[in-house]
Amino acid sequence: QVQLVESGGGLVQAGGSLRLSCAASGRTFSSYATGWFRQAPGKEREFVAVISRIGSSTLYADSVKGRFTISRDNAKSTVYLQMNSLKPEDTAVYYCAAGSASSGSPASYNYWGQGTQVTVSS
Repeated sequence: QVQLVESGGGLVQAGGSLRLSCAASGRTFSSYATGWFRQAPGKEREFVAVISRIGSSTLYADSVKGRFTISRDNAKSTVYLQMNSLKPEDTAVYYCAAGSASSGSPASYNYWGQGTQVTVSS
C-alpha cells in the first residue's frame, strides 16, 4: 500500500504561481510512476502530468505544457507540481496518483490522494 497526501493548494490570481506537493508513505515510493490529475466541477478527471519512477522522463497535457513542471525527490518520497502563469481554467481539485507505468489514463493508477483545491481568480 502507498498513502499519498497532497498539499499546497489555495487561491491565487490569474498569472500567479503555486507549488503542489504529494507526500508518500508506505511501500517504496521510487517503485512507482507518479501523476497529477485534476477535476473541475461537473467535469471528468483529466490528466495533467506524470513523472517516471526515477524522474528520467515526464509527460504533460497540452493545456499545461510550458506552464507546469513536475518533479520528484525520492529521498523525501515527494512529488511536486510547480504551476506558473495560472489561468482561471486551471481551477480544480488536484490529485496525485501512483502506478506502475507512466500513463495519462486514471485507470493505470492504483493509489490516489485525497486532493487539494486550486482556485484561480480572474
